[in-house]
Amino acid sequence: MEVLLVSANREKSPYPVFPLGLSYLAGALLAAGHRLRTIDLCFADDPELLLRAELSTFPPEAIIFSIRNIDNVTYPGSRSYLEGVKTAVTACTGKCPVILGGSGFSLMPRELLDFFGGDYGVVGEGEEILPRLLARLATGESPQGLPGVLIRGIADYLPSVPVEKIGKPERSLFQVDRYNREGGMANLQTKRGCPFSCIYCTYPILEGSRLRLREVDDIIAEIRELVELNGAKYLYFVDDIFNYPMDFAEKLCRAMIASGLSIHWSAFINPSFITPELMAVMVEAGCDAFEFGTDSGSPVMLRNLGKSFDTDDVRAASALCRDHGVDFAHYILFGGPGESEETLLESFALMDEVAPTAVIGMTGIRIYPGTPLHRQALKEGFITPDTSLLEPVFYLSPALRDTLCDLVTTEALKRRNWVVPGLEINMSDTMMAALRNFPVRGPLWKLMKHLGRNRVRPMSGA
Repeated sequence: MEVLLVSANREKSPYPVFPLGLSYLAGALLAAGHRLRTIDLCFADDPELLLRAELSTFPPEAIIFSIRNIDNVTYPGSRSYLEGVKTAVTACTGKCPVILGGSGFSLMPRELLDFFGGDYGVVGEGEEILPRLLARLATGESPQGLPGVLIRGIADYLPSVPVEKIGKPERSLFQVDRYNREGGMANLQTKRGCPFSCIYCTYPILEGSRLRLREVDDIIAEIRELVELNGAKYLYFVDDIFNYPMDFAEKLCRAMIASGLSIHWSAFINPSFITPELMAVMVEAGCDAFEFGTDSGSPVMLRNLGKSFDTDDVRAASALCRDHGVDFAHYILFGGPGESEETLLESFALMDEVAPTAVIGMTGIRIYPGTPLHRQALKEGFITPDTSLLEPVFYLSPALRDTLCDLVTTEALKRRNWVVPGLEINMSDTMMAALRNFPVRGPLWKLMKHLGRNRVRPMSGA
């Protein structure tokens, strides 16, 4: 079939993100014999005009939309992407079957299929099921009964089935060079699935709780292609946790060293699965920036949020980073269940103690269906079963509901290395665009050590 792939993501802050999920689908569809064209709306001045022009010039037999996010997951500076995606989908409806998928779509698939108006939806990983769906559409057979496939007007569908063997993404159909240039790094994935139990996290919903690891040789081949063919200067591993399992992380890093490829990279690290030996081999393999999803510096809040580590793990992992002279950042979530002024101040105190290159603080926690946080919010009456979560709803601890933003603003402004996107403390879209003009590759927070105090003031009324 002639298939048009559309990457619906238009968010470029803090930097444009290459459509990795859609490139995995492209590889599977090409292997199944389909003829593909792509449209990336991230760089489109007028998405609707671009889509209509493409459809009139080269009418496809099916259109696939990949919806990465439905909002920017930031409070109180929240931005919804729903209307923009709906406009793009509407421009394509009635021409041929329109299929919706992607991580953002899979969080609330039935509600989003109804809202956007597509014909079909694919929940979860689509590499194996999407070719089967297209095969049925090509022969006029109903796709009902395919795992993870929704049909407009039919409420029920079978649960999705995780992909067993993760293939190789097909990047040649996308603007790799532009993403490398404007985003500063190339993204890649080494595994799927998350066995941990953070109360707000959607990874277990999207990818399942069972880990599926890629072959190390395949990952090395992909890195070589990115470096030698695409000119990548910096890599970002998009795994929710790079260093688990530890033996797999070490094996991959040693293979990177043996490959002779000179490339710097960064990843998200769990502080309870890092040893001096693993830290050393990661640094030798090119890792120059460690990101920790720490969430809190309060022992109470770490337990409440379902984290797998404690404050001593945070201290030890931070010390290892300092010993090796590498940049590191901690991400903190304020306002979760049980958050109080005391626990909030504990987070600031621990960050002062471990002294990372940067701290990225977020106020409020986005509520998604199916998570433990969603169930807790229902139990507390924070939301009801009828509450729509298509537009972002954030959990805010009852004890701090009226004061959280003011407290975080007051404390963050005392510290040079804090970034709070929702309150625009040391961060704005204009600033992020300007920072990319600096000769830096990798996460923009690495520049915090070069910036003066509070270059960007908090937004008014916060």
